[in-house]
Amino acid sequence: MKASVGDKLVVEGTRHGEVRRVGVIVELRHPDGSPPYVVRWMGADHESLVFPGPDAHVMTGGNTPDEERNRAPITTP
Repeated sequence: MKASVGDKLVVEGTRHGEVRRVGVIVELRHPDGSPPYVVRWMGADHESLVFPGPDAHVMTGGNTPDEERNRAPITTP
């Protein structure tokens, strides 16, 4: 997983009743864009240091979470 400042981190709810959490990456701890990230969570007024798990993905550009989830995977030959 690689990210840039301004990208969104999306953490999907994995249990019944859990909601998707979306935050903006405001700081990188490694110059190559690898985790952990400092994230400001949308809908909450706090930041936290995040080590993303397998239920998380990074959205780049202006895509919404639904657009990103519905994108076709990128394959390499």
